[in-house]
Amino acid sequence: MSFHEEEVLGKAYDATLMRRLLTYLRPYKVYVGLALAAIISASVLQLAQPYLMKLAIDRYIHAGDLAGVNRIAIAFFFILIASFLLEYAQTWLLQLTGQRIMYDIRLQVYRHLQAIDLQFYDRNPVGRLMTRVTTDVDVINDMFTSGVVSVFGDIFTLAGIMIVLVMMDWRLAVVAFLVLPLIVLVTQWFRRNVRESYRTVRAWIARINAFLQEHITGMSTVQLFRREARTFQKFDDINRQHRDANIDSIFFYAVFYPAIEVIGALAAALIIWFGGRWVLQGTLTLGALVAFLLYSGRFFRPISDMSEKFNILQGAMASSERIFKLLDTPVKIVSGSGMRDAGSAGSGIRDPGSAKLLTPEIGSRIPPFDEAQGGPEALEGPDPASRLGHIVFDHVSFAYVPGEYVLKDVSFDVHPGERVGVVGATGAGKSTLINLLLRFYDVTDGRILIDGIDVRDMDLAALRRLFSLVLQDVHLFSGTIAANIRLGETTIDDEAVRRAAQAVHVDKFIERLPDGYASRVAERGATLSVGQKQLLSFARALAFNPRVLVLDEATSSVDTETELLIRDALSVLMAGRTTIAIAHRLSTIQDMDKILVLHKGQLRESGKHQDLLSQRGIYYKLYQLQYRDQERERSA
Repeated sequence: MSFHEEEVLGKAYDATLMRRLLTYLRPYKVYVGLALAAIISASVLQLAQPYLMKLAIDRYIHAGDLAGVNRIAIAFFFILIASFLLEYAQTWLLQLTGQRIMYDIRLQVYRHLQAIDLQFYDRNPVGRLMTRVTTDVDVINDMFTSGVVSVFGDIFTLAGIMIVLVMMDWRLAVVAFLVLPLIVLVTQWFRRNVRESYRTVRAWIARINAFLQEHITGMSTVQLFRREARTFQKFDDINRQHRDANIDSIFFYAVFYPAIEVIGALAAALIIWFGGRWVLQGTLTLGALVAFLLYSGRFFRPISDMSEKFNILQGAMASSERIFKLLDTPVKIVSGSGMRDAGSAGSGIRDPGSAKLLTPEIGSRIPPFDEAQGGPEALEGPDPASRLGHIVFDHVSFAYVPGEYVLKDVSFDVHPGERVGVVGATGAGKSTLINLLLRFYDVTDGRILIDGIDVRDMDLAALRRLFSLVLQDVHLFSGTIAANIRLGETTIDDEAVRRAAQAVHVDKFIERLPDGYASRVAERGATLSVGQKQLLSFARALAFNPRVLVLDEATSSVDTETELLIRDALSVLMAGRTTIAIAHRLSTIQDMDKILVLHKGQLRESGKHQDLLSQRGIYYKLYQLQYRDQERERSA
């Protein structure tokens, strides 16, 4: 199966799935009960209309009683008004319930998507996940608004018509029911074929979504490498397959509905043939014959509707199975419920009698995370005594794929307020350190401690509140410049936003914009340069005033002049704050308190810039290579 191909799951009806779906109705059981009462009442009124016709013909028209005919007409009029009101009530109540259930399911799915670990997103394309939240939820809404509740009305109508027909004249009822075997055969043929056709259509819709999301996002690459014709051909193929699948499903509908109409006409013909003879023989009244014809017409309408509801139902089964499969995906990265004993490396043994940890490296009990300390503060820098940020990697190993280790037995510590640079060749495991530290992934072996607490035992929100992360690939959201700096944090006021922007020298660029900090940012920051987006990400990180500042190749996309300005700002803002900087340019981390050199997933060297150069090891070779490249650029 292709990475982007939508798996085809489920069966026409699954009792377990249905029970789970019906739980979403519980908060709205009053609305559902009222809608069900309206549906049943409307069905009763539907049954009354042909019977009124029978009374009018047999009792009043035959006897020439105009007053009686008037009474029947008035009753018929009020029944029509009541039917309208009941139809309105049921439609409004069911649609209202469906919209609220859609709202609930989408919130539940999105909340779960926010909690799932990043490895899940490595395996699932965004287009497929968008289909879950949009199209699949819409299908379930159709089931609640047009299927699961309203089907009771169809069943009640069918049962009521059959009872009334038998009570009126059992002989003519048998005649009317002679066509039921044909109805069963046609309906079974329709259900069997349309089920697979429907699934195929749904699969191609998911593939269209996945293809569009991937290629619209990467349109610049498509255009740069002149792949427009090739990608258009691929989309044309997917789109054509979707069209053909829909055409196949149209065939089954085009056969089924006329077949039902023909069978209904055959039933009416049989009723007229036999009933007409019995009327002429005097064993059946003309009013009863007319009522039988009206009832037979209404009898086949619910059968046709129920077949359509079957299609809705089996679509909902497939969509619900996909949604529940997503919701049942385990959240591997969860907030810790206790404290892991700092003296037992990775053993998972907790001390139930203590809510705090004895930290061997510091030698005292560390107070738990304070919410007040975690929020944004003044940008002058945190007090090292109150904001420790002591990080320990203790024999950490990690593999994205089982058995293929990216990090192997890495151990080091970063003291509070210390500035640490991390260097190494591409693929050495530098960014993986950050992913593990922020618990985007969990370590395979070993442990990571912050202020003596294993990160797996910390509240996720509290853990990540300790950090500000600046990545090489900056993600900006649609909104204003100020909104992209504060990211909805209400405690960061406009003055704090301005101070953060001034600290990284991005204020001059912002003030040149037409609306300043209120200027709009296009999707993914498309209207900004790479350097401008990088500077905004610095302002965003500093506005949150973290205990630990993490820079992952943060200056690689910035020109030399801007990089010097940023380095000048960071030298002040990093004072007293634990800082980890992953760098490709060694010039950006030469003044760090400590430099870690990773090579093939192992920590090979550690020390200050000059000390590492004097060792003439891996760091020295990296420095020589970059020095030669810089000399070559200057000479060019």
